[in-house]
Amino acid sequence: MAWPDRSRRGTLLSRFSHHHVVVFLLTFFRRPRSKDATLGVEVCLANAVEFSASSHACDVTPDTHYGRLKNSGCIWISVLLWSSNHLFPNAKGATLFLGTLDTIFLFSYAVGLFISGFVGDRLNLRCVLSFGMCSSALVAFVFGTVTEWLHFYNKWFYCALWVVNGLLQSTGWPCVVAVMGNWFGKAGRGVIFGLWSACASVGNILGACLASSVLQYGYEYAFLVTASVQFAGGVVIFFGLLVSPEEIGLPGMEAKDGSLEEDSRRPLITGASIEDDDDQSNYSVQAGGAPAEPHEVKAISFSQACCLPGVIPYSLAYACLKLVNYSFFFWLPFYLSKNFKWKEAEADQLSIWYDVGGIIGGTLQGFISDLLQKRAPVLALSLLLATGSLVGYSRSPNSKSINALLMAVTGFFIGGPSNMISSAISADLGRQEQIRGSSEALATVTGIIDGTGSIGAAAGQYLVSLIQDKLGWMWVFYFFILMTSCTIVFILPLVVREVGHLVRRRRAPVLNE
Repeated sequence: MAWPDRSRRGTLLSRFSHHHVVVFLLTFFRRPRSKDATLGVEVCLANAVEFSASSHACDVTPDTHYGRLKNSGCIWISVLLWSSNHLFPNAKGATLFLGTLDTIFLFSYAVGLFISGFVGDRLNLRCVLSFGMCSSALVAFVFGTVTEWLHFYNKWFYCALWVVNGLLQSTGWPCVVAVMGNWFGKAGRGVIFGLWSACASVGNILGACLASSVLQYGYEYAFLVTASVQFAGGVVIFFGLLVSPEEIGLPGMEAKDGSLEEDSRRPLITGASIEDDDDQSNYSVQAGGAPAEPHEVKAISFSQACCLPGVIPYSLAYACLKLVNYSFFFWLPFYLSKNFKWKEAEADQLSIWYDVGGIIGGTLQGFISDLLQKRAPVLALSLLLATGSLVGYSRSPNSKSINALLMAVTGFFIGGPSNMISSAISADLGRQEQIRGSSEALATVTGIIDGTGSIGAAAGQYLVSLIQDKLGWMWVFYFFILMTSCTIVFILPLVVREVGHLVRRRRAPVLNE
């Protein structure tokens, strides 16, 4: 195996400028979304309906429940508000509706990802991203703030707005992955994208903090604050984000990746050429070492993107893996509070350790995959260990410290690969030899992979609820193990192929001697 020497590592580091730092930070902190705010707001609404229903049944005055709702972080919502509009008959009806909103959002978000990736490769990425952020902020503002100020409550109107919100928010991920792919080349992409993909976890935390900071004044202000921050972020993105280095006259990542790969391979190729697949350069060089004239770049079609090597296997694998990852995100606090009888606030705080493990796992696994110059073997090993961590976590004792440790380990082996597929691997697949010179494949490929994953995540929320209700939590973990194993099966052909390339690469210097 040819390891990068110090001079080459110095060359890689010298490629990064303050423009790279600005792009990294802008795309990283654009993550706090209005949807993240609803996680706390939904609990507030459900509690409000429950208290309202009990008040109406027991003929208790509203003042009796004001203190209880105030202490739980929510202001009192008038019993007349719910009873006069007949929005929910009881707390169970409210909970079912809130679950329906989650499902609607996930499915519309999944469909939107396919569309957004296709559109992002044909329009200016900055405009698409800024439009999605600002318009989804307006939708969330209408959903949670305007309807409350006008006392307009209609379930069908809420569902329609949340469908639109999912479609608009789907513009984000394919566009930011494409922008990052334009600025950060294949060399070092694993560790950079592994660290950058922590934006999902950080965004969830920041969104929840923004919502909880104003929730005591009313749930409509939670939507108001998060929507305002998101709208302002869209404006900053529009005026401050550089989509690619070419916008300011710098050479693109394809050119740099091509020259570095040529330099790294030249000492190895003496008598025979070494076969390589997706690592080949997207940048052609004329005889004499002069760069070839760039040809016209055209966006790749949806069907062509699906036929690219690795796209379908990774899409199916991500559908299974994102199901497990999102199930932990949505159900972990509920599982901790119900299974161990811990307070909801303690369960929410403890569940952060899963995100911490995912952040560390994505960064470290990305670094290792950069050294190997292959992703699939690292993913397969991590997922294989994930099945063992799931078994261990399912048998966690009633101890917060041990549970947090096992949770972080599980996040390391599940959240880490999930972050890699949605970011670094998506960027790799959008920049392979079959589409040489077509950088406008990044958003389309990312949309296909993440869209397929989101469909799996949306279906998983229903399946987890059904399995838990009928069979119990242990069978939920068995289901997670099955889905993780399916992830390995889908990428197994890629693992075999890439391991074979690693073996041939290691033998090449011996043969050339």
